[in-house]
Amino acid sequence: MFIQTEATPNPDTLKFLPGQPVLSEGSRDFSDAEQGDVSPLAKRLFEVAGVARVFLGSDFVSVTKDAQADWKHVKTMTLAAIMDHYTSGLPVLDEGADASADTSDITYEGDAAEIVAEIKELIETRVRPAVAQDGGDIIFDRYDPDTGVVSLHMRGACAGCPSSTMTLKQGIENMLRHYVPEVSAVEAAL
Repeated sequence: MFIQTEATPNPDTLKFLPGQPVLSEGSRDFSDAEQGDVSPLAKRLFEVAGVARVFLGSDFVSVTKDAQADWKHVKTMTLAAIMDHYTSGLPVLDEGADASADTSDITYEGDAAEIVAEIKELIETRVRPAVAQDGGDIIFDRYDPDTGVVSLHMRGACAGCPSSTMTLKQGIENMLRHYVPEVSAVEAAL
């Protein structure tokens, strides 16, 4: 098995491509070992000293290290953990674990529902594929029809990335405001 690695805009995150599917649908972001308990792969990765966050995409795994850890050590052990996982035959997610990335459960009506549908479509078709190339994901959280503010969840390499604010403000906000005039601003969901 040959696992490729790619740098991301976040210096503390590397993207690992195992050459086979990781998740068949959705994505999962684990910000700590406890959240990773539903994934044998994430559990194995959190056992690597220095691993702080694990993100699973369709065909990649993004691993974020602690700021004080050195990639020289973390990368080698992460490659070994991914290889061990895939040779073990264990699933990526435990049976019954939700692979869905959609975290929004707010129901919108009328004009707001149409605006949210348009925002979600733009995020799905234009934003998510681009940020997935950098080892991350951006998920719609909510839209406030009174203020026009869109909140998005930054995941994977995007979470904590120094350039994520610029991506939100200069990239995503400008695009959404262009296509959806009702949008006044874009912010990271807390």
